[in-house]
Amino acid sequence: MITKAKEKICEVKDFPKPGIGFKDITPLVQDAACFNHVIDKIVSWSKEKKPEVVAGIESRGFLFAAPVAHKLGLGLSIIRKKGKLPRQTVCVRAPNEYALEYFEMHIDSIRTSQKVLIVDDLIATGSSSISAIDLVKKLDGEVVGFVAVVELCFLKGVECIKKAHPDVEILSLIQFEK
Repeated sequence: MITKAKEKICEVKDFPKPGIGFKDITPLVQDAACFNHVIDKIVSWSKEKKPEVVAGIESRGFLFAAPVAHKLGLGLSIIRKKGKLPRQTVCVRAPNEYALEYFEMHIDSIRTSQKVLIVDDLIATGSSSISAIDLVKKLDGEVVGFVAVVELCFLKGVECIKKAHPDVEILSLIQFEK
């Protein structure tokens, strides 16, 4: 079924800028069987990590983080781009392959020593993933796992994440070698 889910992902050339091959996951989430299988795989892997809360990364990460949190019976903390959250936040730099951005979380979204599972849609260069982990740790949370549905292996993002955060286990379900 993961093979079928991978086949659902289509590449959009030159989006959002020339030279980028954007991996569009919307056909995957539109297919109920594929979407549910992906969620079930993430939940199965995550259970042994014993997270106490799930954190989803804006915006496509929310598509996967919310149902994972629901199936695990946990709450959902959200990681958003700067200026999108209404109350007091903690902020970190979040450079990515397109621009320099900032990620924020509400200061009360993670308790001290709380076990956090971070969920996103894709790992590219790993910089956004590293920033999300940094942000949870800045709130004194313990990252027990990082999950992405898609990994662009040719960009070596997982290697960068492991170098920055060797203590964090990583799961990517679908890999693209080019």
